[in-house]
Order: sequence, then structure tokens, then C-alpha cells
Amino acid sequence: MKHILVISALLIIVSCKTKTKELPENTNNDLALMEQTSEAPTLNFVTSAEVKESVSYLASDELKGRATGSEGIEKAAVYIENKLKSYNVQPYFETYRDHYKAKGMEATNVVGYIEGNDPDLKNEFIILGAHYDHIGVVKAVDGDSIANGANDDASGVAAVLAMARYFATKKNNKRSILFTLYSGEEMGLLGSKHLADRLKEQNINLYTMINFEMMGVPMVDKDYDAYFTGFDLSNMATKMNDYVDFKLLDQLPKAKEFKLFYRSDNYPFYKVFNKPCHAISTFDFTNFDHYHKVGDEAELMDYEFMADLINKLIPAFETMSNTLTQEIKMHE
Repeated sequence: MKHILVISALLIIVSCKTKTKELPENTNNDLALMEQTSEAPTLNFVTSAEVKESVSYLASDELKGRATGSEGIEKAAVYIENKLKSYNVQPYFETYRDHYKAKGMEATNVVGYIEGNDPDLKNEFIILGAHYDHIGVVKAVDGDSIANGANDDASGVAAVLAMARYFATKKNNKRSILFTLYSGEEMGLLGSKHLADRLKEQNINLYTMINFEMMGVPMVDKDYDAYFTGFDLSNMATKMNDYVDFKLLDQLPKAKEFKLFYRSDNYPFYKVFNKPCHAISTFDFTNFDHYHKVGDEAELMDYEFMADLINKLIPAFETMSNTLTQEIKMHE
């Protein structure tokens, strides 16, 4: 009887060990984590404080609305350059400046560069951009004549700078990334047109271009975080949603109605390269009443929302920069 009991005990021990080996280590912890949250962990790299700092300076009265050719926009360009330098983002050209003429005035774009870490894929480029100009000084309303341009488009510039800091810190992008800030947008997309033409002349191998426009306040009653202009022209938005595994981007009927795809700095790149070039925005025509007005002030921006949106977008761009093949394509 003793021998039978010993043999039975041994069989039970062996059986338990065998069953335990079927489960990977930390499975219980993983299951507990899955039970606690239904979404993927949110990136917390970008802070509300850093985007607030950028928007607050760019939209300050000191810069007097950042009109192209003004002293204020020059101060904005220096600010952007200094940020890129502090992140150790390199200039793409000999300097950060891309000079051109805007209706007879001296004008400049600011262009930073993080080279990809793959010997082959680094020859393919992703462009992340926004315009840093605004309309300057306008007719006074209640004694205020400065159109500060916080939402339009200091918010987009803050997003590009935050993403530049992320990729410069992580250095994990196989493809190269250009961080491009344009002047001349309010004069007819002049800065982005000049840069697109210049890069085309250099025969740059453009993969995608994404423009950030007016993303300082959340949309109203939407089940997605931001909208995507030209949604149906390529598979970029659906791929980005796939990359983060939730509905981050969607199309906004009003954006299509007002043809916003053709009215922002993505369009010159699309026109020149015929590649997926789109804009991301949260201005939904109901959530902000100060477009091109003196009321477009920094204190109206929702910086917690901005930081959260940028943190959600970064993993999509990170995946985009690292896929072994070009998964994002124009629809035929």
C-alpha cells in the first residue's frame, strides 16, 4: 500500500509540473493586466507642460502673430531651431533653414533630420510637418489686434517638436524622418510648395508625408481622436489604426465638403510626389470659434488632450518607420 501511495504522489507531482510548463512565465500577471484594462498601454513620453511651453511662446503677443517676413516669425524660427538643436536633431540641409522668396519677401522653412538606422530603409523618408506662420496683426477687436495663432498652427508645431524629441531620444526608426516647419502657409502654401519642389529636385525617396493642422482642442461627440484629410485617397489612416489597434483616425464629412485636403501643407507634397500625403486635425467646425481671429489664444488650448493625442500618434509613426516593406500606398 505504501508503494502505491508513493507512486500516486509522484504521478501527481509530475502531472502538476507538466501542466505548469504549458503556461508561459508571468501568464497570471499578464492575465491580470488584461483584466484591468481593455486598451493597449498609453505612451506617456510627451507631457502637457512641453506642448504648453511651445504653444505659449509661439502664440505670445511678443511674436505679433508670426506673419511671414516679420520679426515675429524670425523669433519663431530661432525658437524652433534651438529646440531641434537641444534634442540633437540634425539639420537636413547645410543649416536648419530652407530659404525662399514669398511674394518678394525673404522667407524660410525650418527642417530637421533624423537618419534611419537601417542601411537600406534609411533611404526612404517620412515627413512630419506643420506651418509656423500665421496672419499677424489684424483689425482690432476690443483693443486686441494680434492674431496669435495658437490653434492655427502653433498646436501643430508643438506636435512636430514633441515627436522630434521622441525619435531623437529613442533612435529606433529604420526609415529617415524629416521634421519640417513651414512659413508662407497663410499666403498660399508657399513654404511647403518650395520645400516639396526642392526635395523632388534632390530625388528624395518619399514614403509618406503627414501634416498637423489645428489640433489644440478635442472634437465634439466623436468616437475617434482626430480626422484625416483625403481619407479615401490612400490606406494610411486605416494602416495607422491597425498599427495602434484602435480607432485613432477617421474621416470628417465637413473636411471633405470644404476640401481641406487641398488647403493645407500636405497638398504640395501630394501634388509633386503623388505619394500618401495627408493632414491630421481636430478642428471639426463646431469646437473652435476663433479661426483667423484675435481670439486664437494659447489659454484656450487643451494641453492634456494635445499630449494624449501626440502620445497616441507616435506609436503609429514608429511602426510606419520600421515596417520592412512599404505597407502604405495610394488607392488606385
